[in-house]
Order: sequence, then structure tokens, then C-alpha cells
Amino acid sequence: MDATDPLYAQVAAHYRQAITAGTMPPGSRMPSVRTLMGLHRVSLSTALQAYRLLESQGLLQARQRAGYFVRPPRPTRLARAAEPRQTQADPARFVGVHERISEILTRGIAAKPEVNLSGACAHPSLYPTRALALHGQRLLRRRPEILGTQPDPQGLLGLRQALSRLALNAQIQLDPSQLVITHGCTEALSVALRAVTTPGDAVAVESPTYYGLLQLLESLGLRALEIPTSPHTGLSVEALEAAAAQEPRLKAVVVVPNLQNPLGAVMPDTAKQALLARCEARDLALIEDDTYALLCDTPQRAIKSWDTTGRVIFCSSLHKTLAPGMRVGWIAAGRWQPRVEILKYAQSRPNEMLGQAILAEFLAGGQIDRHLRALRAKLATQREQMAAALSDELPTGTRLSMPPGGPSLWVELPEGLSSLALFDAALEKGVRLGPGLMYSNSDRFDNFIRINAGNPMDEAQRRAIATLGQLCASMLRGR
Repeated sequence: MDATDPLYAQVAAHYRQAITAGTMPPGSRMPSVRTLMGLHRVSLSTALQAYRLLESQGLLQARQRAGYFVRPPRPTRLARAAEPRQTQADPARFVGVHERISEILTRGIAAKPEVNLSGACAHPSLYPTRALALHGQRLLRRRPEILGTQPDPQGLLGLRQALSRLALNAQIQLDPSQLVITHGCTEALSVALRAVTTPGDAVAVESPTYYGLLQLLESLGLRALEIPTSPHTGLSVEALEAAAAQEPRLKAVVVVPNLQNPLGAVMPDTAKQALLARCEARDLALIEDDTYALLCDTPQRAIKSWDTTGRVIFCSSLHKTLAPGMRVGWIAAGRWQPRVEILKYAQSRPNEMLGQAILAEFLAGGQIDRHLRALRAKLATQREQMAAALSDELPTGTRLSMPPGGPSLWVELPEGLSSLALFDAALEKGVRLGPGLMYSNSDRFDNFIRINAGNPMDEAQRRAIATLGQLCASMLRGR
């Protein structure tokens, strides 16, 4: 518990400690909300927020007219994900990864699978699409001229103001003038990389990392320097330091410190600060991808919150948290802000106005906190259900760790099972998954798969997981 945390988080941490220590075993009834108010001398709002936070973390369940109870954990036989075997960074290189990834993506889309277990997004029903549509209808009735209005190059001021307030969740103080609205986080990363590198430079990335970043680096003529990354604590700062000493063309580090994709890792605050210090010492740009942070079960600080020199370029998006169909992201580029503004304008011109205005009104209306609580709670349940299904169906020797938020699970298959072979066999059965080969320049992650738990568990998904189990068993017998 941190004394600087909001009061409701401190109250929640008190009971989380009791639950994890076994003081309050599964099935225990929690104090009533009124009792909690008296015990901790807090308001009704604070008490409810504390219980909702514990519920979103999968520790409590609410029973109608009965109160809150400690939730029993779902059993799983799967071992916890192992730390990376490699401790040294891979040499920075080009390997034609764009072609390999494109081939896998093309085959997956063309197959039109019955069940899609790839991706890293929640089901459309978990987003406030109806509320966003109503905002859009009202806006067009009230301000039809918005469709003929020239957009602000930096983006709609009202949206930038709302996003500055949202950044307070990560303990970042941003002036709206420091933000530029982009076409999703991918464009934010693109202009960030173009601002701080030239073709032929090396960029340090987590290993494994999001395949879209590998595609982006290759398209910009940059070389990826893969840094070993733990599924529990994120990028190895020590391995980065050793690699930086050997790579004179290293200019930037791209990191996802909160719910890293695909691992789901969250870097401890001490590691985040150490990473920033190393980048300062070696004069490296630190590009922080914050796409998933608002899906964390507990609030997480951004590295940007410790930045006092403009070293960190902060990139984020509402794609995973609020509106996947609108692809709205933003960037706060610190010392590189003027260059980023010019690059964004040259690359794609401003974002359209209507979508920005819809999101600005939604965020200003205060509905985002309620939506995020519900989304986190639903994703926690779905992750648990997916982990239980994988545990039931996949062969002995499979490993995974439950990430503290988000829609994805990173699964290690038994040694010798090829994710690419499994991808091909599963596609023939109408099931698509994310093979581990997509997340690195090397073949080191060929026995890993990324599974999306963003969709509600239904019979089709259960059959798909059973199919994966049968295919794995058949492949093991055939070795």
C-alpha cells in the first residue's frame, strides 16, 4: 500500500492483503458497505470504489441483496510462465520480418475462421457503442457544420483537454498544447520513431514484442535490437545496458511498461525509473507505448510521470479501452514536440473532426470511469475462464501466467511444438490463433502462442480450445 494512492485504493489494498494472505478465505463475507464506512471512516463513494476495485481484480463477487464475498480462485494445473532463457540481446538486424508477418496475417484473414483467438481486443459488446452513437447523433443535429470544418492540426482542443485529464490516471501532468491527436497508437509510434532516428539506426525493443512494431521498424529502414523481457517484470534494464554499450547506432528504446504485448507484464516502478535513468545516461529517446495501461486491474504509473527533461515520448490510444472502430490515438513528444507536429501533418494531415468531438463529449461526461470498471471486471472473468479452458485441454508441460489486466494470454507450449504448425492445422479446423513466430525476428518463440480472452466464453470458444488440445496431442504423438 502506498500512502500516495487514492483513499479507496488504500482501503482496497488493506483487504487485498488479507485475502491473498488467507486471512479472509474464499467464500468469506465482506463487511457491509456501511460497516466499511465506519471501520475506515470513509464516505459511501470511497467504500463502493474500494469494493468495485477488488471486484475488478477478480477478488470479490457481488451477490444480489447479500453483499460482497471473497471469490474462490479458478483452479489451473498450468505452471507459471518461466523467465526468458536468453539473457543477452539479439544483434540489431533486418530479417525480412515484414514478409513473414504479412504472410501469416493474410492467411489468417483469408481463411475466414469460425473462431478467432488471435487479436488483442475486447468484444464489441464490451464497449459503449450505443452511448458513443448517441453522442454522434446529437452532435450532428446540434453542429452539422462540423463536417465542413477544417480540423486543428494538433487535434480538437476539447479532446486534448479530456485526454490530459485522463493522463492523470497514470500520474502524468500534461498541458493540452503538448498533445497531438493521431490515427491510433501506431501512427503515434511512427512519427515518434521518425522524429528521433534515421534509416540504418538501431532501436531497442522488448523480446517478444508486438509484431506491428517490427513491421513499422522495417518499413522505416530501422534495425530491431531485441532485449530479453520477463513475463512478470518486463524489459531487462541490465540487458539493455549491456547491449547499448555494444551498439553505437542505438538511438531509441520502445517499451510497453504496463501490460506488455504479448506478455502482459507490468514493470515495477523501480525498473521504470531505472530504465529512464539509463536512457538519460546514454542519451536515448524513450518511446513509451501506453495503449493497455487503463486495462490494468490496479492503477499503474507511466514512465512519463518521472520525466523532467522531455526524454520520454508518450504514445497512447483509445483503441483497446473505448472505441476500436474509431482508431484515435495521441502523442506527447516532450523535447521532440515541434518535429512531431510537422511529421504528423506531413504524414497524414489532421484527424477528422466528428470522431474527435464524439470522444471529447463522452470523456467530458464522466462516463469513462464506470465503463473502465465494467470492462476490467469482464476481462478479468474472461481471462480466468480462458485460462481454465486452456488448462483443461492443452497438454502437460504448457505454461502461462495470468496478467494483471488486459485481454491477452501468452501461452508456452511444451518444447518441440511449433506454433506455426499449430496455426496452419488450426486454420484448417476453423480456428485462428497468434503464433509466437510473429513476435520476434528470431525463431525463439515458435513454441508460444498468444490467445485473446477478449470475447465472452461460449460453446464455440470451448470447442476451439478443445480443438487446439487435440491438435497439440496429435503433433506430440507424431514427433
